[in-house]
Amino acid sequence: MADKVSSAVRSRMMAAVKGRNTAPELHVRSVLFARGFRFRLHRRDLPGNPDIVLPRYRTAIFVHGCFWHGHQCPKGKQRPQTRPEFWNAKLDRNIVRDQAAQASLQEAGWRVFIVWTCQIEEDCSRAIAYLTRKRAGERRLNRAGTLST
Repeated sequence: MADKVSSAVRSRMMAAVKGRNTAPELHVRSVLFARGFRFRLHRRDLPGNPDIVLPRYRTAIFVHGCFWHGHQCPKGKQRPQTRPEFWNAKLDRNIVRDQAAQASLQEAGWRVFIVWTCQIEEDCSRAIAYLTRKRAGERRLNRAGTLST
């Protein structure tokens, strides 16, 4: 199947795809910030370069686009018909790379959350519930007179 646009136009379109500061990522960051959580962005020293890192809670959050990271939703299962060998290999490599990064983080003692764009509210709520429980535990420890980590 031939591409519907010229290679120059396709190149410009692909160059415009952002890897950082996407709209879903900005949404998750604004929700976290509004709830009082402070974080770091795109920590290059951690496996997978997580989008959002909360070092105090040893939590890493990846905000994944369904297509690019192979989510099991309709958009994530959809693969391009043009150059299928290229796209299948590329998208499969993304999935393997993501799994390896998550495993490395978990082995290092980090809690990992994946926020998928198709279910951003549910995934974001799950992460916030976890962080809120961690913060509440710290406050109880502080009231008891011991130092929190």
